[in-house]
Amino acid sequence: MAARHIVFAVAPDLVLLDACGPLEAFWRAELTVAGTAGAGVGQAVDNDEGVVRDAGRSGISGSAGSGASSAGAGQSAGSSGSDSAANSYGSAGAASSATSNDAANSYSAPSAASSASSPGRSLPQPLAYRTTVASIDGGILQTFPGLPIVTERLDSLDDQPIDTLIVPGVPVDEHCTLEPELVAWIRRHAPRARRVCSVCTGAFYLAAAGLLDGRRATTHWRDAPRLAQRFPNVHVDADPIFIRDAGRHEGDGVVWTSAGVTAGIDLALALIEEDVGHAVAMQAARRLVVFMKRPGGQSQYSAALAAQASANGPFEALHSWMTAHLRDDLSVERLAERTRMSPRTFARRYVDEVGRTPAKTVSALRLEAASRALAESRRPLKRIALDCGFGSEQNLRRAFLRRFGVLPLDYRERFMSAAAPRNGAVSETASELAEAS
Repeated sequence: MAARHIVFAVAPDLVLLDACGPLEAFWRAELTVAGTAGAGVGQAVDNDEGVVRDAGRSGISGSAGSGASSAGAGQSAGSSGSDSAANSYGSAGAASSATSNDAANSYSAPSAASSASSPGRSLPQPLAYRTTVASIDGGILQTFPGLPIVTERLDSLDDQPIDTLIVPGVPVDEHCTLEPELVAWIRRHAPRARRVCSVCTGAFYLAAAGLLDGRRATTHWRDAPRLAQRFPNVHVDADPIFIRDAGRHEGDGVVWTSAGVTAGIDLALALIEEDVGHAVAMQAARRLVVFMKRPGGQSQYSAALAAQASANGPFEALHSWMTAHLRDDLSVERLAERTRMSPRTFARRYVDEVGRTPAKTVSALRLEAASRALAESRRPLKRIALDCGFGSEQNLRRAFLRRFGVLPLDYRERFMSAAAPRNGAVSETASELAEAS
């Protein structure tokens, strides 16, 4: 079966990581499939680090990386001096020079750089994926962090099959103008693709092309209200990491949308699992050092303290006080007393100003503080539960299961900072799980 053609349709000011994350995932999947098939790279990919060694310069990088190469990569392939991070996204079109270490070589630019570094070796055909990064005008495109990439022209793909069309994000604000030519191209070519996807604010382009009308969709939690306001026919859900919407009628086509930046990797891993199976997706995730399916939704990353920003008036000081007194009584009566209002007036005005009840803000602030304590320290659960106002470990567990779908110590193991001390590490037991239920 022919390799699936993954096309990244990018706009000016592309948020580079929105494209690089999925590109890296597809590349790792291609390495895994190539290694399994014994396409001359079995030795190269058969290691836990996922680093290409013997075939690091053999041209296998071209199999999942065609379409956008490093600016000047053909001249600089094999040169040393830049770090591996700078070159790790060469196939995504990052303008950087190749490095001499193995990790960097595993992601050298396609064709020109690969063949130049290994004369006499032919480029193997891609087995699972080939990727193309393209823009309306092609050529060098400036990205949001300032790193230029080299892209193909989108109209050069008119005669090529497209399996998956992915639109990465761009910075979005109230003054943002979407590129009309890209919107038109997406609208015209989306029906050709087996599935259409967006990463982060790429959802704005899909919505502008009419592809999200009547569908559930997500985007970065910060931009979800703006997406819903700008495109009222889209059913925006700000919490999921990604959404797969198959439409309401046969023939509607499948549209995937994801949250911001790293959620593009989650999306790509889900696509890989759908295409080539769980085992390959798991290997790709392992090589990326990420969870194949992370627990919870965006709410675990979007700061609950956003309530302060949405209440830029009479309750801003109250939120600051609440954050400093999470273990105290934060009932409506106590908060009303703090604001010198009657409980009834306070509750009504609070909902009008903030958009949710005081109880929901208290819960969000406490969960935010507990999540941070779990990720940044090895404090016992009992201490965290008391400090954050939950009263008991059991209440803390129940709150985490209800909001994130995981137990506190599972959350800690997934999101613990590398700087956090690991002395006294413990694990959740089956009896604790039963107690929390």
